[in-house]
Amino acid sequence: MERPASARRPADADAPSARERALHALVFAQNPAAFAAATATSLVSGATAVALVVLINLALVSEGEVLLRLGLAFAGVATAMVVLQTASGILFGRLGQDVLARLRARICDTVEAAPLRAVEQVGAARIQALLTDDVFTIATMVVRLPVLLTNTVAISGCLGYLAWLSPALFLGALGLMAVGVGGYMLASGRARHHLEHAGGRQDALFAHLSALVLGTKELKLNREKAADFRARHLGATIESVRRARTHGMTLLALGSAWGSLIIFGFIGLVLFVFSGGGAVATGYAVVLLYLVGPLAAVLEDLPRLALARVAGRRLAETEAALAAGTDAPAPPLPFASLALAGVTHAYWDERTSEMFRLGPVDLAFRPGEIVFLVGGNGSGKTTLAKLVTGLYAPEGGQVLLNGKPVEDSARGAQRRLFSAVFGDFHLFESLVGLAGAPDLDARANRLVSRLALAHKVSVADGRFSTRDLSTGQRKRLALVAAVLEDRPFLVFDEWAADQDPAFKTVFYRELLPELKALGKSVLVISHDDRYFDCGDRIVHMENGRITADLPAGADRRGVA
Repeated sequence: MERPASARRPADADAPSARERALHALVFAQNPAAFAAATATSLVSGATAVALVVLINLALVSEGEVLLRLGLAFAGVATAMVVLQTASGILFGRLGQDVLARLRARICDTVEAAPLRAVEQVGAARIQALLTDDVFTIATMVVRLPVLLTNTVAISGCLGYLAWLSPALFLGALGLMAVGVGGYMLASGRARHHLEHAGGRQDALFAHLSALVLGTKELKLNREKAADFRARHLGATIESVRRARTHGMTLLALGSAWGSLIIFGFIGLVLFVFSGGGAVATGYAVVLLYLVGPLAAVLEDLPRLALARVAGRRLAETEAALAAGTDAPAPPLPFASLALAGVTHAYWDERTSEMFRLGPVDLAFRPGEIVFLVGGNGSGKTTLAKLVTGLYAPEGGQVLLNGKPVEDSARGAQRRLFSAVFGDFHLFESLVGLAGAPDLDARANRLVSRLALAHKVSVADGRFSTRDLSTGQRKRLALVAAVLEDRPFLVFDEWAADQDPAFKTVFYRELLPELKALGKSVLVISHDDRYFDCGDRIVHMENGRITADLPAGADRRGVA
């Protein structure tokens, strides 16, 4: 079995790939002005720290008017440093959230555009990890690189000074720190409100991200649905998380600024009011400000450098695996015929630990036809349905749409013919892709009522009132959505398997004939042989091959 692209490592694995360089450009060059401003404020803030140390040293050996001038200079430099630190924190906070939102949007775009088979091979767990842990690691680290350099410079100047420190001023410093912490806690209390809101929206974001992966077949079959889902649900939630976190981090930065002012006040009191404390007290205050914080930050950031590189490589490798075979959106085409000519497909079967080969398959469909696809479990029925709908590309043979071969680059035109309810279907919280459709709520509620769900769920503004239903009930709502999409070809994969006998009768005896009367083609994967008379043809599969393709009324002894 071929290893997935995400698991293979080239000989020059340590060299940055083109995709890694593209990610680097996405992170650093997407908003160069903001990144340059954030870097500049951080570096200038480091320069003001050096200036403060110089002023302190001069103050220790000065008096009279010189000391007064130094005090004024100290106040100006200290104020500038606090302003620069605050600006740097706010800029880096905003830049970090922008990078995080941009990386998430990039991954979502890649997943939505990727072939279904590639998404399945990469797996939902890998995609979820990228969208949560990996992008957060990258976004956090890349914007902290200038801070890491500045802190390193500050630490190098203070390390030797630590040996001369005295704990004599500890209690006084502790009291002033308590005042600073009090101000910080006040600001952080307000910030917590925004961050808790972001946490709540994060839950909704993860739900939408799960919908993007689990509902990828439905989205690929309907580009309008995909665009609507991205715009009104996923994209809006990403933006709300970014906005709430930005507000919270801004308040935290302001709280940190208050603490910094308190500490600078302590330094000012020691040097210019109670100067008897001398160099020891001043040095203690300097180290408290310039060493403890930067040292903790550097110790936290160094491991993040390695983690960020690993995360960037994982993201680049996964994007490469998802990018193969991506096709472009295609305009809708009329449906006159669809045929599979010698189509083959193979995949690794985890149950048997060997390759399963489907085909060659020759099969044709025409408008206004109900076809039952039957066969044992593992015979390849669902795989064949994915080939018919264009979710999988054939490895051999051709798919002919209206008599013309469907190229891989135009697979989207094939998918636009279909709506489907697969066995592993995903029910979206609203009728995505149908916003603005005339009488949408009324038509949806009529179908809901007909499927005996009106007492549990209703549709308002295109949104289901609840999805907290049984699997069979959610399948009925998925059928409602598929019918309302009004595509020329519908696929139902074991739809009736979770339904009560009464609803099976409604589905087979009422809904299927009505769809046929509307000129729809319907492919029904089913084991309900008592209803096979509702179809026009019965196609039987075994071991990946079609063993029979008969009219519904033909003698099927030894076939079903």
